[in-house]
Amino acid sequence: MEVILLEDIGGLGKRGTAVRVADGYARNFLIPRKKAIEAVGNARAVFKDRERARVAHEAKQRQGAERLREELMGVSLQFSVEAGDEDQLYGSVSAHDIQEALAAKGYSVERKAVRLAEPIKSLGVLEVPIHLFEEIEAPVKVWVVRK
Repeated sequence: MEVILLEDIGGLGKRGTAVRVADGYARNFLIPRKKAIEAVGNARAVFKDRERARVAHEAKQRQGAERLREELMGVSLQFSVEAGDEDQLYGSVSAHDIQEALAAKGYSVERKAVRLAEPIKSLGVLEVPIHLFEEIEAPVKVWVVRK
């Protein structure tokens, strides 16, 4: 059976290529999991239409992410927290706290987009990257000061 791949599949081919596979592999795995469509009739035209729409949607998302990146680069967040001797915090500043502070300033980002390896547990200034789209990240300055 000939199918058109909807995503890159290792050992089989790249997105958009027509490949010949076993009937069972196509019917039981590729097609139900939306990894391929059967290459019959106007399937190539349908795929090209889908691909054009996907590329346009991706370009729109990328443009929005670039705009948001420019806005976020100037953002600075300040957290006033209790700290003990040697500037160690009694609590911590987590990705969730940063996401809420950004939301309070009017920026809608998901918590998992805040690239914080571990919660901040000491006073100081850090640049925390916010993942916006594929390879687009915006650095946000986070100031952690003593209350």
